Amino acid sequence: MSNPYFWDELAQSWSNGASRTFEAYRQHIWRIMSSGTRETVYMVGLASLFAILLGLFLGVILYVTQKDGIYPVPILNRILGTIVNIGRSIPFVVLIMLVFPLSRIIVGSSVGSTAAIVPLSIAAIPFMSRVVESTLNELGKGIIEAAIAAGATPMQIIFRVLLPETAPGLVSGFTLLVINLITFSAMAGLVGGGGLGQVAQSYGLFRHRQDIMIYTVILMVILVQIVQILGQLIAKKLDKR
Repeated sequence: MSNPYFWDELAQSWSNGASRTFEAYRQHIWRIMSSGTRETVYMVGLASLFAILLGLFLGVILYVTQKDGIYPVPILNRILGTIVNIGRSIPFVVLIMLVFPLSRIIVGSSVGSTAAIVPLSIAAIPFMSRVVESTLNELGKGIIEAAIAAGATPMQIIFRVLLPETAPGLVSGFTLLVINLITFSAMAGLVGGGGLGQVAQSYGLFRHRQDIMIYTVILMVILVQIVQILGQLIAKKLDKR
């Protein structure tokens, strides 16, 4: 053989080719995973905001309008309770199909992460309202009776007694809501909602890429753990006991 370094050069050539292939693979994974994660955080974040605001409002109304509430309106309570129960009983996959036409009206599209915010919010609001109602029911009646005896109005009782005293429990409920929405967002991705769910379907399932599926699961677990840890820290900080 005329070139004594032939095998060394061949090995180096293969090594360089493998390095370029791995770098292209790494960039490909980073691109689709970062895009899917951003979309998931975006739609879960906005849906959580809408669900917390509207669910908190609805949950407080359900609590105060109970038969023995601070502003009892049994008829209104039964009507709202029925609507909430119907909303909670619809499976999320079915709800997505029912609500996506509404998404087209509201945001101008029935696909994508922005469109998925609508069904995510609608699914989360009834859940959040029941969490708020349940948390408020755990508050002792003695505190409310003391506030009434002191001459507090219903609005003062709500904003100065109910919400501050139940803040740790409400935060725990909010945390559970966000975690559920992360799971729901993955299901929304399977029907064109974007996010990590669509990444797992389009790049993992349809292309038979087990590595993509594994990376998606890892990212979902990390998101859930971050939310859980932050929720526990905030709830612990608000707990006055």
